[in-house]
Amino acid sequence: MEIKDNTFARQFETLADEGLVSVEYSFQEKKIFLTKINTPESFDDEEFISTFLKNIMGIAIERKFKVVPILPKIVVFFKKNSIYKELLPPGIRL
Repeated sequence: MEIKDNTFARQFETLADEGLVSVEYSFQEKKIFLTKINTPESFDDEEFISTFLKNIMGIAIERKFKVVPILPKIVVFFKKNSIYKELLPPGIRL
């Protein structure tokens, strides 16, 4: 999966068969806030979204960012993938 960090639009982007899938973010003090997932209208591939989020977690690890999940769907991802809980800033519990 190829991921583009579109810093102008403040989103990570990748292509699915149905079109562009993106995760919007904002930055503050070495923290990345994941705020929204955008998908094509008929898109419902949860496994694709999970793989996309795992790749974004890899980018966060690489760049030494803490991750703050704002969107409930991303909170659920963290609960299902406890390996990434180390990326949560101190004081954030799910």
